[in-house]
Amino acid sequence: MMLQILKKQNFNFSIKKLILLKSLVAIFATGLFAVNNSSDVFTEKLSKKSIFQPIKGLNNKEYDKYILGKSFFRIPWVESPSATTARDGLGPLYNANTCISCHPANGRGNLYTKNNTISRALVVRLSIKNDNSKEHKQIFEKVGFIPEPVYGAQLSINAVHGVKFEGKPNIKYEKKEVVFPDKEVATLLKPIYILEDLNYGKLHKDTVISYRLAPTLMGMGLIELISNEQILKNEDIDDKNGDGISGKANWVYSSLTNKLELGRYTWKASVATVLEQIANAMHNDMGLTTFLHKTQNCTKYQKECNEAPKDLKYEFDVPKHRLDSVEYYLANSKVYKPKEDKEFKKGLELFKQVGCASCHITSFDTKIGKIRPYSDFLLHDMGEELADNRVEFEASGSEFRTAPLWGLALHEKINKKKPRLLHDGRARNFQEAILWHGGEGLTAKKNYMNLSKSKREELIKFLGKL
Repeated sequence: MMLQILKKQNFNFSIKKLILLKSLVAIFATGLFAVNNSSDVFTEKLSKKSIFQPIKGLNNKEYDKYILGKSFFRIPWVESPSATTARDGLGPLYNANTCISCHPANGRGNLYTKNNTISRALVVRLSIKNDNSKEHKQIFEKVGFIPEPVYGAQLSINAVHGVKFEGKPNIKYEKKEVVFPDKEVATLLKPIYILEDLNYGKLHKDTVISYRLAPTLMGMGLIELISNEQILKNEDIDDKNGDGISGKANWVYSSLTNKLELGRYTWKASVATVLEQIANAMHNDMGLTTFLHKTQNCTKYQKECNEAPKDLKYEFDVPKHRLDSVEYYLANSKVYKPKEDKEFKKGLELFKQVGCASCHITSFDTKIGKIRPYSDFLLHDMGEELADNRVEFEASGSEFRTAPLWGLALHEKINKKKPRLLHDGRARNFQEAILWHGGEGLTAKKNYMNLSKSKREELIKFLGKL
């Protein structure tokens, strides 16, 4: 039964290394990866379209590829069959019909819509515990988790005509007060997850549910420029230096290379490359097939889904050259870089003093110069209160990748509202996000709480500039 579920995930384990090598040769020959001047990549302009623009220096052919990728990112997909053959294939089960629905202007997703309903940018990831059977071991080796038997890896809130959607997420909150040493009181919101209108029956009794808010797509290509060595030098699995921080890499199976690779993307660093992350999102969020996900996003229990009409013009809903163009678009879009004036540098020193920079390390050196994602791209135990109990490859239920902080300043410009923070969007502001830190983040949290109110405000102001 579980082997059928693996079909829904559709990790293509037969892709040869040669495919990746050819892809990398093409990428490194053009665009961002051929740029040696960081001024062509970064922008200090703080506007809605700051990171929705191409880097400088693309030739006509490169620019055409960039625009093609942008069009497939922002123009809606439709269900099959359709006269719009370049963009049909949506579903049968899906969450959104465009990438931009969850990543407005390439930025972070919103937790709520203008009507105060749950946004499509919040997805529900589903899995069950690994029972260590032979079947589960085979699945886990390649997928990194065991999908829920009936609903698969992710709950789909929409469906095409004639197919039932899977369900709808909702959230309630319990209030929790935190008292500072100076007697200030902060109120946190502890989420209670609710799944409604489950159209395919009850979930497996051991189902683990994790809500995930869409992160920014800014700098996806730059992250691939960071060498493995630079990331791994910050590992300290056994906390040999005794600082209470023991970051570790997540080694994940790549269907491009057919081997374990260093995970860099997703909330648990469970994906190794930009191309795989895009293909995963297309499959899980929009029900689109690619050479990495060849079958529809249906389990064997979903009869109407499996029998839904398919586009027969192309082998996949998204042929490889179109998938490559979306990758090219994301890798060659501008990256916001704040002005590092005197006030910024003062805030940065406080950021380091508190201990935030122990995990949100401030820079990496790359071929285009220094970049500042404010992440070490390693897994850290964030404590019981933030734990989602979901395992992904080597990431435990309480471990998360250090979330990159770059681009936070853009959210309000893009959406006219402040960003919701942490993996499930529970934090309404930067202070709440800090106060949820436990485990390896506990010392930094305590240091922050022990600051004077004016210093706390100074640090919060700095975070708002990133």
